Amino acid sequence: MAAKAIHKIVTFLGFLSLLHAAFSAVQHRSYLRITEQEFTTLPIDIIIQGVASLFAVMYGVMHIAGDFKEIRAVVDLENKSWETFRNLPSFQIFNHRGKALSPEYTVEEADRRR
Repeated sequence: MAAKAIHKIVTFLGFLSLLHAAFSAVQHRSYLRITEQEFTTLPIDIIIQGVASLFAVMYGVMHIAGDFKEIRAVVDLENKSWETFRNLPSFQIFNHRGKALSPEYTVEEADRRR
């Protein structure tokens, strides 16, 4: 429980730091326009902050999201037996009105079942 809270804090701080790096980059570009200097690259501290923030966000999100599932469907299907492949319990309806359409259906037979 505490580890998940720590990962949420790391993710939040990573997003906050990433937002700060983006704001710093915009501010640096504005400064270059005001002083009429040519833009070549961002200062190294903004680049390092952006990359470190990105890794902090990725680390936090990977731990908050939980376990990854295998992309291949075969991995999930290997653990199931042949009988359970077509077992769809939500569609198994045994008592329905369709039996009344059968030519062998009689009302007395339905009353005896109740």
